[in-house]
Amino acid sequence: MTSSPDLIQELRAARPSAPADLRTRVRELATEPGSTARPRWRFPLRRGFVVAIPVAAALAIVSAGALGLARSDAPPKSMAATVDEGAVATLAKAPPQRAFGSGNSDSTSAPARAQQVAATLTVEVKDSNGVSRASQGALDLTRSLGGYVVSSSVTTGEQGGAAIVVRIPVTRVQEAITGLSGLGRIVSQQVTIADLQATLDQLGKREATVRGQIARIRARLATESLDPETEATLRAKLQTLRSELVELRRGIESTNAEARMATVQLSVVTASGSGAVAPDSRLRRTIDGALGVLAWEGIVVLAILIVLAPLALLGFAAWLGRRLYRRHESERLLAA
Repeated sequence: MTSSPDLIQELRAARPSAPADLRTRVRELATEPGSTARPRWRFPLRRGFVVAIPVAAALAIVSAGALGLARSDAPPKSMAATVDEGAVATLAKAPPQRAFGSGNSDSTSAPARAQQVAATLTVEVKDSNGVSRASQGALDLTRSLGGYVVSSSVTTGEQGGAAIVVRIPVTRVQEAITGLSGLGRIVSQQVTIADLQATLDQLGKREATVRGQIARIRARLATESLDPETEATLRAKLQTLRSELVELRRGIESTNAEARMATVQLSVVTASGSGAVAPDSRLRRTIDGALGVLAWEGIVVLAILIVLAPLALLGFAAWLGRRLYRRHESERLLAA
């Protein structure tokens, strides 16, 4: 008796074929009207992947290019800052008040609440001649507004620039910022406001206390009969209080002066000196936009793959298990 492996080898070598009349009968049955046998269409999976992957890549590139071209039509963001007039507009609206200190009779020079105002501006001009013109314009504007120059440094040449510090009446600081910003293209602008009223209140209360102590000591010295030691002590204390009163008045005056005048720092630079970069061309913006869209599409595809990866592994495991099972059954039937 022939063993199963030998039988399999003999069957493979013999390659039996169906008789011609049997093949003819099978064709007749397949072509009969009542026959339900229909051809099965099978999708070529490998060919589908070969076609689908390039098509998907082409669609992604075309859509990214279209979105990048659409985004390139938008004007690029300007590096220039705009003047923030809201931060200083309230300074000119505040009603004046009388400053602290008996020696100050100017009742209209300080705002209702004492504040320290400082502004920093950087403007860009075309060349060295522009630096000179802008610097002279800043000085003329400062004098016309009733201010004065604290410091001024102007450098000409290829890397020309200017650094100017001025003091402007706080009630006209808005005019100063608007005028200085018109000297060139604004690169940066900042306005800071700090409250000084609490300091003035504290100095004013201490001044009133010292004045009261001085008045009481002078009254004792004028009306009472004191021993030499007590009189010497009171006169020494009186001298100390008078010195403190002088310092308090100086502090009040300097604080009021700080509140009356705003400090403005102006920097004038040239395009080469400031390191300004020319705006990107439309082609560059289109390429950047397309690359950005492709990056987002890649992130989306990666997220989808991460979500579908477990399902794909399960499907592959099921397909592999089914194939191994069918192969095992075929071998078992052939071995029977």
